[in-house]
Amino acid sequence: MDGGSMEDAMVGGGYTDEPHVLAVDDNLIDRKLVERLLKNSSCKVTTAENGLRALEYLGLGDEKRTALEDNVSKVNLIITDYCMPGMTGYELLKKIKESSSLKEIPVVIMSSENIPTRINKCLEEGAQMFMLKAPQAIRCGETEM
Repeated sequence: MDGGSMEDAMVGGGYTDEPHVLAVDDNLIDRKLVERLLKNSSCKVTTAENGLRALEYLGLGDEKRTALEDNVSKVNLIITDYCMPGMTGYELLKKIKESSSLKEIPVVIMSSENIPTRINKCLEEGAQMFMLKAPQAIRCGETEM
C-alpha cells in the first residue's frame, strides 16, 4: 500500500467527516493521480496496488487481521482499475458484492479500454459506475501543439 497506509487510516480512531475512498490501481501514476484528485476534493484516500491488497485492507484477504476490522465502516467508496495482475477489478467487485458487510459500498470501475461487454458485465454485477480513463497520450500531455 502507498499513499494513505493502513496504519494512517487507523490513527486517532479514524472517523472523520470527509468521505473515505479506497483507490485500487496497479499503475503507480494512475493511482497517484486518482489520489491527488480525490484529496483535492477533500476526500480521505487509501490506496492499494492490487485487488488482493484491497481485500486485505477491507478484511476479506486470506490473512484477516483483527486490527483492520473497522476499516469496512470507514470506506465510503471504492474506485478500482479493471485490468490488474492477479485479480481484475471485476473479480474484486464480485468479492465485495458477495460480502454481507461490504456489498453496500459503491464501487466504481475504471478502464482505458472501451469494451461494451466488459462495461455491461461490471454494471450488471453491481458497479455504481464504469469510467473510461483518458488515453495515455492525453494524460501525458503529448497532444499539445
